[in-house]
Amino acid sequence: MMNWLYSDTVKEHFVNPRNVLLDDESSFPADARGETGNIRCGDQMLMLLRIKDDVITDVRWKTYGCASAIASTSMLSETIKGMNIADAYGVRPEDLVVRLGGLPENKIHCSVLGDKALRAAIDDYLKKTGRAGLFKEEAVTICNCLGITDKDLETAWNNGARTWDDLQAATKIGTACGSCKTKALGFLHGLEHLHGE
Repeated sequence: MMNWLYSDTVKEHFVNPRNVLLDDESSFPADARGETGNIRCGDQMLMLLRIKDDVITDVRWKTYGCASAIASTSMLSETIKGMNIADAYGVRPEDLVVRLGGLPENKIHCSVLGDKALRAAIDDYLKKTGRAGLFKEEAVTICNCLGITDKDLETAWNNGARTWDDLQAATKIGTACGSCKTKALGFLHGLEHLHGE
């Protein structure tokens, strides 16, 4: 018998994922569309939202990713239904990890795709409704391939990432083209000075 490293909640959302887009995008006319990730590194996410009066009424998603990515996005899709877009914009991977009963340390980075795709979809909706930038985080993109920002790296730092390998494990930074390594290490060095380490 296989010994799972995942909680029962993760297993349930992996085996029976909620709100998956089973057909092509045209089968789910959406008010908002967000896509993130890079197929070159194996993880890519599409998020489609129906929104009425700034409340998410329905969601569909599709991903190329592992069990953790599937389970965390399934949980995210259930979490945001009925939520105001301002509140949904603030949902973070750490929130999903808690709701899932934890993830193996080396799989936590897989939970970031869903929230990035969600924010991209909400940004798309805001642009369509003439409110572009309303919830935009003031962040600097460090990795263009995967859309990883200084805020993502700071979160990884706060969770214990201190080396390039740590950053990659936490965020998948540099796993597509790798051209962001110098910039990321410079930011990491700045954090060391900022926090006195």
